[in-house]
Amino acid sequence: MTGALSLEGVAKRFGDVVALDDVDMVLHEGEVLGLIGQNGSGKSTLMKIMAGLHQPDAGRLRLGGRVVQLRSPLEAARAGIGLVHQEQSLIGSLTVAENLFLDKPVTFTRAGVYRWAEMKDQARRQLDKIELDIDPATPVGDLSFAQRQMVELAKVLALEELVGGHLVILFDEPTAVLNPPEIQALFAQIRRIKHRASVVFVSHRMDEILDISDRVYVMSDGRNVAERRKDEVKVDELYELMVGRQRAGAVARRPRAVYANPRPRLEVRGLTVPGAVRGVDLGLAPGEILGLIGVHGSGAEQVLRTVFGLTDRWSGEILFEGKPLQARTPAAAVRQGIGYLPAERKTEGMVRNTSVSENMALTFGRQHGVAPGLLSRARERGIVADWVRKLAIRTPSIDHRIDKLSGGNQQKAVLSKWLIGKSLKLLLLDHPTRGLDPGARADLFAVIRELADEGLSIVLVGDTPDEVLTLSDTIVVMKDGSVSARINDVQHNPPTEEDLVRAMV
Repeated sequence: MTGALSLEGVAKRFGDVVALDDVDMVLHEGEVLGLIGQNGSGKSTLMKIMAGLHQPDAGRLRLGGRVVQLRSPLEAARAGIGLVHQEQSLIGSLTVAENLFLDKPVTFTRAGVYRWAEMKDQARRQLDKIELDIDPATPVGDLSFAQRQMVELAKVLALEELVGGHLVILFDEPTAVLNPPEIQALFAQIRRIKHRASVVFVSHRMDEILDISDRVYVMSDGRNVAERRKDEVKVDELYELMVGRQRAGAVARRPRAVYANPRPRLEVRGLTVPGAVRGVDLGLAPGEILGLIGVHGSGAEQVLRTVFGLTDRWSGEILFEGKPLQARTPAAAVRQGIGYLPAERKTEGMVRNTSVSENMALTFGRQHGVAPGLLSRARERGIVADWVRKLAIRTPSIDHRIDKLSGGNQQKAVLSKWLIGKSLKLLLLDHPTRGLDPGARADLFAVIRELADEGLSIVLVGDTPDEVLTLSDTIVVMKDGSVSARINDVQHNPPTEEDLVRAMV
């Protein structure tokens, strides 16, 4: 096999888990290769091998027809290979400029000391490529999640000036936190660099894959099971190849909920958070699903964080079950029956280096004791195992470390932390399907609907218009911190996706 980059019989194991099994792949010069598969199919492991983060247990890589061994990301960068990470690789305590060139063969250092003015100038040129107007001297820890994702892109695009010859750029779920204009800006950059770079693009969004890719590889259980040219395949076939015909295509919309108790469980009146939210009104009944949507910075995420007690300064009124909400801290919110799934689950939602079972039982494990104050580990583990099966969490065991699971399975495990509780009344979901493949997304949708049918009130911030249209009884669109559109009785009077996008931007 020849090509800009090719893999021959690549295999990788992590203990007893087979991550990759005899994978062959060819990436041609100047093409965009779409890579799809369910969570745990091996996509991210394959990308990390190509980027020098992992070494294969068997097989070999060829770059420009020559066998190479990439023992580190620096070796990969010197060879012209860069990875835009799904799990961001930036160091929060360093500046944007330092992060851009930390793993690059740069010319503006002497004896390990940076020439700061030259480095900042070069950093500014990289940021201008993606129209990101931030100071290169800004610490990365001060940036928003979406800004950090764009810095990841600029970090890889810096290879254009630093490495001669043909480049290989790897994108691992780069659009997960980007709004539609940012996605199109990213795609414009990918099309721009095709004259001197080949691209591997991973996404769970089939429309994106067909928009930007020339060919598509489908992975399942660590193997590549299908290859299709862009002009020879449609979205439905890609879904079928990924998750099976029985779960292919779009999930049916939720039937209109019937509320036994029409009195609102949650009322938000005139909520204002300085610099983020202005005069937001919301109402939510028992068993109702309220979908919030907006571009990054719209304020939708801040509404959830405020209700959960994560915002220090706010004004307005929040009523919970007819009384002023007492949740000024997350602990108080949990005591009142409110749960919150953060968008940044790796840093805010889970305890790394501990087991799946420990994470899932962290919040409500004590509720499953044999008596008040007395824990029952057997009962707790049984509840955990039930939710692992219900959410189809792929893990060797409930004692497996949570940070060793694939990204989507980590997300489902973190969600279940709230679902095993007996006292939950309101669940706040901040981008709950981010990083989930279509099959896992369908599983999660079914669970959310079941919970609402049992009377749980749910507010979710959706990634896409399709998501909130599929799940919600009521949709609130936010723009620049305010409500720009409100759609009641979505299932009987649904807006179009175009209607929602116009209200968002």
